[in-house]
Amino acid sequence: MYTAQGRIKQGELFTQYMPLVRRHALTLQVRLPASIELDDLIQAGTVGLLEALGRFDAAHGASFATFASQRIRGAMVDELRTRDWLPRSVRRAARAVDDAVRRLEQQLGRSPEESEIALALEMPLGDYQQLLNDTNSGQLLPFEELVADGGEPVSFDVSNLPFEKLLDEQQRQTLIAAIEALPEREKLLMALYYQEELNLKEVGAVLGVTESRVSQLHSQAISRLRARLHDSA
Repeated sequence: MYTAQGRIKQGELFTQYMPLVRRHALTLQVRLPASIELDDLIQAGTVGLLEALGRFDAAHGASFATFASQRIRGAMVDELRTRDWLPRSVRRAARAVDDAVRRLEQQLGRSPEESEIALALEMPLGDYQQLLNDTNSGQLLPFEELVADGGEPVSFDVSNLPFEKLLDEQQRQTLIAAIEALPEREKLLMALYYQEELNLKEVGAVLGVTESRVSQLHSQAISRLRARLHDSA
Protein backbone atom coordinates (compact mmCIF):
# COMPACT_ATOMS: atom_id res chain seq x y z
CA MET A 1 0.00 0.00 0.00
CA TYR A 2 1.13 3.51 -0.73
CA THR A 3 0.83 6.37 1.72
CA ALA A 4 -1.19 9.40 0.74
CA GLN A 5 2.07 11.29 0.26
CA GLY A 6 3.35 8.44 -1.90
CA ARG A 7 0.31 8.66 -4.17
CA ILE A 8 0.77 12.39 -4.54
CA LYS A 9 4.45 11.94 -5.34
CA GLN A 10 3.68 9.28 -7.95
CA GLY A 11 0.98 11.40 -9.50
CA GLU A 12 3.41 14.30 -9.84
CA LEU A 13 6.07 12.08 -11.39
CA PHE A 14 3.58 10.57 -13.83
CA THR A 15 2.58 14.01 -15.06
CA GLN A 16 6.20 15.16 -15.21
CA TYR A 17 7.42 12.18 -17.25
CA MET A 18 4.53 11.70 -19.68
CA PRO A 19 6.24 14.02 -22.21
CA LEU A 20 9.20 11.60 -22.10
CA VAL A 21 6.84 8.84 -23.23
CA ARG A 22 5.84 10.87 -26.26
CA ARG A 23 9.45 11.72 -27.12
CA HIS A 24 10.43 8.04 -27.06
CA ALA A 25 7.37 7.18 -29.17
CA LEU A 26 8.24 9.79 -31.80
CA THR A 27 11.86 8.60 -31.91
CA LEU A 28 10.77 5.01 -32.53
CA GLN A 29 8.01 5.86 -34.97
CA VAL A 30 10.37 7.33 -37.58
CA ARG A 31 12.22 4.00 -37.65
CA LEU A 32 9.15 1.82 -38.14
CA PRO A 33 6.61 1.02 -40.87
CA ALA A 34 3.80 3.54 -41.36
CA SER A 35 1.30 0.96 -40.08
CA ILE A 36 2.59 1.44 -36.53
CA GLU A 37 0.45 4.09 -34.85
CA LEU A 38 1.97 6.69 -32.55
CA ASP A 39 -0.87 6.21 -30.08
CA ASP A 40 -0.03 2.50 -29.75
CA LEU A 41 3.56 3.36 -28.86
CA ILE A 42 2.43 5.98 -26.36
CA GLN A 43 0.03 3.52 -24.75
CA ALA A 44 2.78 0.91 -24.34
CA GLY A 45 5.18 3.55 -23.04
CA THR A 46 2.63 4.72 -20.51
CA VAL A 47 2.45 1.19 -19.14
CA GLY A 48 6.24 1.23 -18.90
CA LEU A 49 6.14 4.51 -16.99
CA LEU A 50 3.60 3.11 -14.56
CA GLU A 51 5.81 0.06 -14.00
CA ALA A 52 8.76 2.37 -13.38
CA LEU A 53 6.77 4.27 -10.77
CA GLY A 54 5.93 1.02 -9.00
CA ARG A 55 9.38 -0.55 -9.13
CA PHE A 56 11.84 2.30 -8.74
CA ASP A 57 14.23 1.95 -5.83
CA ALA A 58 16.58 4.89 -5.28
CA ALA A 59 18.84 2.63 -3.22
CA HIS A 60 20.06 0.98 -6.44
CA GLY A 61 21.82 4.19 -7.45
CA ALA A 62 20.14 5.00 -10.75
CA SER A 63 18.13 8.19 -11.11
CA PHE A 64 14.40 7.90 -11.69
CA ALA A 65 14.80 9.62 -15.08
CA THR A 66 17.21 6.93 -16.25
CA PHE A 67 15.13 4.09 -14.83
CA ALA A 68 11.90 5.43 -16.30
CA SER A 69 13.48 6.02 -19.69
CA GLN A 70 14.64 2.40 -19.87
CA ARG A 71 11.25 1.07 -18.74
CA ILE A 72 9.36 3.25 -21.22
CA ARG A 73 11.51 2.26 -24.16
CA GLY A 74 11.54 -1.38 -23.10
CA ALA A 75 7.76 -1.49 -22.92
CA MET A 76 7.48 -0.03 -26.43
CA VAL A 77 9.97 -2.54 -27.83
CA ASP A 78 8.15 -5.41 -26.11
CA GLU A 79 4.89 -4.27 -27.66
CA LEU A 80 6.44 -4.03 -31.12
CA ARG A 81 7.97 -7.48 -30.83
CA THR A 82 4.52 -8.98 -30.34
CA ARG A 83 3.69 -7.85 -33.89
CA ASP A 84 4.85 -9.58 -37.03
CA TRP A 85 4.28 -7.26 -39.96
CA LEU A 86 7.02 -8.58 -42.24
CA PRO A 87 5.91 -11.27 -44.75
CA ARG A 88 7.73 -14.59 -44.62
CA SER A 89 8.92 -14.11 -48.18
CA VAL A 90 10.70 -10.91 -47.20
CA ARG A 91 12.21 -12.57 -44.14
CA ARG A 92 13.58 -15.34 -46.36
CA ALA A 93 14.98 -12.73 -48.72
CA ALA A 94 16.64 -10.90 -45.82
CA ARG A 95 18.34 -14.11 -44.74
CA ALA A 96 19.48 -14.64 -48.33
CA VAL A 97 21.07 -11.18 -48.32
CA ASP A 98 22.88 -11.95 -45.06
CA ASP A 99 24.16 -15.23 -46.49
CA ALA A 100 25.30 -13.57 -49.73
CA VAL A 101 27.15 -10.81 -47.86
CA ARG A 102 28.85 -13.38 -45.63
CA ARG A 103 29.98 -15.51 -48.60
CA LEU A 104 31.26 -12.52 -50.54
CA GLU A 105 33.19 -11.14 -47.58
CA GLN A 106 34.91 -14.50 -47.21
CA GLN A 107 35.69 -14.70 -50.93
CA LEU A 108 36.75 -11.09 -51.46
CA GLY A 109 38.33 -10.29 -48.12
CA ARG A 110 36.47 -6.96 -48.04
CA SER A 111 32.98 -5.51 -47.90
CA PRO A 112 31.23 -6.30 -51.20
CA GLU A 113 29.73 -3.60 -53.38
CA GLU A 114 25.97 -3.46 -53.91
CA SER A 115 26.38 -4.61 -57.51
CA GLU A 116 28.36 -7.63 -56.32
CA ILE A 117 25.69 -8.59 -53.79
CA ALA A 118 22.96 -8.22 -56.41
CA LEU A 119 24.93 -10.41 -58.80
CA ALA A 120 25.39 -13.07 -56.12
CA LEU A 121 21.64 -13.02 -55.53
CA GLU A 122 21.05 -13.26 -59.29
CA MET A 123 18.85 -10.18 -59.42
CA PRO A 124 19.07 -6.76 -61.07
CA LEU A 125 20.56 -3.99 -58.94
CA GLY A 126 17.22 -2.16 -58.82
CA ASP A 127 15.46 -5.26 -57.50
CA TYR A 128 18.16 -5.71 -54.85
CA GLN A 129 17.78 -2.10 -53.71
CA GLN A 130 14.02 -2.54 -53.48
CA LEU A 131 14.60 -5.64 -51.39
CA LEU A 132 16.75 -3.57 -49.05
CA ASN A 133 13.87 -1.14 -48.66
CA ASP A 134 11.46 -3.98 -47.95
CA THR A 135 13.66 -5.62 -45.34
CA ASN A 136 14.53 -2.34 -43.66
CA SER A 137 10.82 -1.57 -43.22
CA GLY A 138 10.54 -4.71 -41.14
CA GLN A 139 13.71 -4.29 -39.11
CA LEU A 140 12.59 -3.75 -35.56
CA LEU A 141 15.32 -1.73 -33.91
CA PRO A 142 18.09 -3.83 -35.44
CA PHE A 143 20.66 -3.09 -32.76
CA GLU A 144 18.36 -4.50 -30.09
CA GLU A 145 18.38 -7.68 -32.19
CA LEU A 146 22.16 -7.56 -32.41
CA VAL A 147 22.32 -7.22 -28.64
CA ALA A 148 20.26 -10.38 -28.32
CA ASP A 149 22.96 -12.12 -30.35
CA GLY A 150 25.73 -10.53 -28.32
CA GLY A 151 26.54 -7.14 -29.76
CA GLU A 152 26.16 -3.37 -29.30
CA PRO A 153 27.75 -0.48 -31.19
CA VAL A 154 30.70 -0.03 -28.89
CA SER A 155 32.40 2.60 -31.02
CA PHE A 156 29.28 4.72 -30.48
CA ASP A 157 30.27 5.29 -26.84
CA VAL A 158 28.36 2.47 -25.15
CA SER A 159 29.15 3.87 -21.72
CA ASN A 160 25.90 5.83 -22.10
CA LEU A 161 23.82 2.94 -23.44
CA PRO A 162 21.70 0.57 -21.31
CA PHE A 163 23.07 -2.65 -22.81
CA GLU A 164 26.74 -2.09 -21.95
CA LYS A 165 26.76 -4.61 -19.11
CA LEU A 166 25.61 -7.37 -21.46
CA LEU A 167 28.93 -7.34 -23.30
CA ASP A 168 32.16 -9.07 -22.43
CA GLU A 169 35.42 -7.74 -23.82
CA GLN A 170 35.57 -10.23 -26.69
CA GLN A 171 32.08 -9.27 -27.86
CA ARG A 172 32.96 -5.59 -27.64
CA GLN A 173 36.07 -6.03 -29.75
CA THR A 174 34.21 -8.13 -32.31
CA LEU A 175 31.57 -5.48 -32.82
CA ILE A 176 34.11 -2.67 -32.90
CA ALA A 177 35.88 -4.52 -35.70
CA ALA A 178 32.61 -5.15 -37.56
CA ILE A 179 31.63 -1.48 -37.42
CA GLU A 180 35.08 -0.31 -38.43
CA ALA A 181 34.93 -2.62 -41.46
CA LEU A 182 31.77 -0.94 -42.79
CA PRO A 183 32.15 1.29 -45.84
CA GLU A 184 32.66 4.88 -44.70
CA ARG A 185 29.22 6.11 -45.73
CA GLU A 186 27.44 3.27 -43.95
CA LYS A 187 29.58 3.79 -40.86
CA LEU A 188 28.62 7.46 -40.82
CA LEU A 189 24.97 6.57 -41.35
CA MET A 190 24.98 4.25 -38.33
CA ALA A 191 26.61 6.90 -36.14
CA LEU A 192 24.11 9.55 -37.21
CA TYR A 193 21.15 7.20 -36.79
CA TYR A 194 22.03 5.46 -33.52
CA GLN A 195 24.34 7.84 -31.68
CA GLU A 196 23.05 11.21 -32.86
CA GLU A 197 19.47 9.84 -33.18
CA LEU A 198 18.73 11.62 -36.44
CA ASN A 199 15.73 10.34 -38.40
CA LEU A 200 16.01 9.02 -41.94
CA LYS A 201 15.24 12.37 -43.54
CA GLU A 202 17.89 14.14 -41.45
CA VAL A 203 20.47 11.44 -42.17
CA GLY A 204 19.68 11.78 -45.88
CA ALA A 205 20.28 15.52 -45.71
CA VAL A 206 23.73 14.95 -44.18
CA LEU A 207 24.66 12.27 -46.70
CA GLY A 208 23.11 14.07 -49.66
CA VAL A 209 20.78 11.18 -50.57
CA THR A 210 17.07 10.44 -50.41
CA GLU A 211 15.24 8.89 -47.46
CA SER A 212 14.74 5.77 -49.54
CA ARG A 213 18.47 5.52 -50.17
CA VAL A 214 19.20 5.92 -46.46
CA SER A 215 16.80 3.05 -45.80
CA GLN A 216 18.66 0.88 -48.31
CA LEU A 217 22.07 1.70 -46.90
CA HIS A 218 20.86 1.08 -43.36
CA SER A 219 19.50 -2.35 -44.24
CA GLN A 220 22.72 -3.21 -46.05
CA ALA A 221 24.85 -2.11 -43.09
CA ILE A 222 22.84 -4.33 -40.77
CA SER A 223 23.40 -7.30 -43.10
CA ARG A 224 27.14 -6.63 -43.11
CA LEU A 225 27.25 -6.48 -39.31
CA ARG A 226 25.21 -9.65 -38.96
CA ALA A 227 27.53 -11.43 -41.37
CA ARG A 228 30.60 -10.37 -39.38
CA LEU A 229 29.03 -11.30 -36.05
CA HIS A 230 27.90 -14.65 -37.42
CA ASP A 231 31.43 -15.48 -38.60
CA SER A 232 32.89 -14.64 -35.21
CA ALA A 233 30.34 -16.66 -33.24
